Amino acid sequence: MITLLRRAALLAALLLLPLVVPATAQAHERSAEPQTLPMTAAVQILPLAAEARDGYQRTSFKHWNAGANPSDGCNTRAEVLIAEAVEPPEVLPGCKLSGGRWWSYYDARWITSASALDIDHMVPLAEAWDSGASQWTAQRREAYANDLGVPTSLVAVSAASNRSKADQDPSEWLPPSVDARCRYTSEWVATKLRWGLTVDAVEADVLAQQAEACPGATVTYRPAP
Repeated sequence: MITLLRRAALLAALLLLPLVVPATAQAHERSAEPQTLPMTAAVQILPLAAEARDGYQRTSFKHWNAGANPSDGCNTRAEVLIAEAVEPPEVLPGCKLSGGRWWSYYDARWITSASALDIDHMVPLAEAWDSGASQWTAQRREAYANDLGVPTSLVAVSAASNRSKADQDPSEWLPPSVDARCRYTSEWVATKLRWGLTVDAVEADVLAQQAEACPGATVTYRPAP
């Protein structure tokens, strides 16, 4: 189990390094520049707190909204599908998508129908609520649920893999494709740091184990506005 002493020691070490990014997630949040850390260090600066789901409702996070370009007729879901398509679909009137091809990296599958894809919130809405979003304004929760600011917050994956994941954190679920797990862990940590979300002790421990299993892996994130 990761101890508070170990976390404090790493934070102190980071503070002593020259030209290193700030030593807390809160400090990172004040910077608009992307931050890159070794995954092991990124896990250690995630704020630790118990989770609480009291009062959670999925409707507390308005989605999908009109997306990054409200004039194009495509909502956030459609914009993610268009952005992540390996072979672009045809965009028909009303933003109906025809054709296209996507790679579902969670389960290493090619998908050729937009209707067979879900847009996964890398950190599920319920998990975000547990980890700090319960204290946010409705506007910030909407921004989180429709986050097109970075490509890792929302991911087009097979409906089967997304529904298998549900609202579980990495201590409960990891992608069935073993080759995807280092990427997935990096993107999970990046999303929590981007939005200043906490981790509980079990989650932190599993993330640390995953980071150690991914030597050389890094986490890059941009603090949310």
